Parts: sequence; C-alpha cells; structure tokens
Amino acid sequence: MSLHPAILGAGLLIAAPVQAAQSVSLAAELKAKTQALADAIAPGDVTTWKAATDPRLLFVNENNEILTKGQLLKQLQPLPKGLVGHITVTDFKAQRHGDTAVTTYVADESLDYYGQLLRTRFRTTDTWHREGGKWTMIASMTLAVLNDPPAITLPATLMAEYVGRYELTPEIHYEVSAKDGRLFGQRDGGKEVELHPESPDLFFVAGLPRSRKVFYRDATGKVIGFGDRREGQDIKWKRLF
Repeated sequence: MSLHPAILGAGLLIAAPVQAAQSVSLAAELKAKTQALADAIAPGDVTTWKAATDPRLLFVNENNEILTKGQLLKQLQPLPKGLVGHITVTDFKAQRHGDTAVTTYVADESLDYYGQLLRTRFRTTDTWHREGGKWTMIASMTLAVLNDPPAITLPATLMAEYVGRYELTPEIHYEVSAKDGRLFGQRDGGKEVELHPESPDLFFVAGLPRSRKVFYRDATGKVIGFGDRREGQDIKWKRLF
C-alpha cells in the first residue's frame, strides 16, 4: 500500500519540528553538563568529572598535555588560597551523529589572582557518547584564544631604524615605512599593515597574535633583518637598504 503524497508531506512537516526540538534539547542538556564540569574546576570537584566522563577519556588541555581520565582526575585540585575563579560557557554549539555528539564552545574564565583580575578565553571541542541512555564525554581538546599584547610607544628615532626594504628571496620583498611616528609593513603586492611595538625590536600586527616581527641587529647595533616568528620559529628576512 502506498501513501498519498499529501500524507507523506504532512509526515515530513511533523518530523522536522520533532528533530529540531530534539536537537535543541540535546544541546541544552550537553551545555548544562559542560557548565557543571566548568563549575567543578575551581573547587576541584572530582566527583562531577568522574561521573560525566568515559573511562577511556582522551583529554588534551591548553598546554598540549594528553591526559587519561585517571591523570586528569589527579590534576583536579581546589584553587590555592588567594585565587578565586569562575568559568562561563558561551558560544555553545552541538551536532549529533547517532549515539555520538560533538560540541564546541568558549570557556570564558575570570580569575581573581591575589587581587588582580585576569580574563582568559579557551576554545574547547568535546566529543560525547550515549550509552545506556546516558551521555558521557569521551574526548576533549582545548586551545587558548589568543589576544593581542599591549602596545607601547617608542621614540620616533628608534622607529626610523627599522625603515627599509627586506628580502626573503630575490622575488619576495617586504617594505617597512614610518608615518607620523607609526610603523607600517607591506609585502610586495600585499596589503599595508601597521606594526605595533610590543618592545624594542619586537612588533605585532593587530588581530594576528600568533606571529611577531623580530628585528635583528649586528654587533654595532644596526638593524640587518627581521624574523617572521610563529610558535618560536623564525622565517628570516635580510635587509637590503
């Protein structure tokens, strides 16, 4: 027996809202679980983490440490006296794939560090598995959300020392110029960007906190090149003039 197309269409209309409601419900459930885990960090609440995670948990923290569940639980200790911290889960998203769900969110941390307030954000992606009607975390990976460092003001005479043309290869060059006491850089054919001083000989571009420009000097103090530094490694450019 075949169903009338109108009946089939009605079934699809009913199924779509149900699936959407289930998706919203799951996201709310996992967000609540995630917030409970975040709340358990400052007091070192091992019980909450033990109940919400799978025995085979694979956990990668913001320091690139790969931890088993046992190792993670051992690290959960109350914050030392003088430190008061709180984490708020924001920008939460969830996708379900059968009995597996993947969530990603920002952990917005406020830490009173002996009277000084520190604000840090972390981007975390968790994987959850449903078994016996219960969702438990089976994997987690966290990255620190980097911010631009504070810029300082350098004397115009010092800023002028960086002005020049630099070469990576005979075909690839970078021009550094100074305008109104500010420093700018531009790769051949590229967009001009402002180079903000973090300290003498060390500059950054706003919005690109992973990289720095580190200017090199010879024994006499003359600028002879710079390094495009990322994760502690320099791509070296030499100064032409």
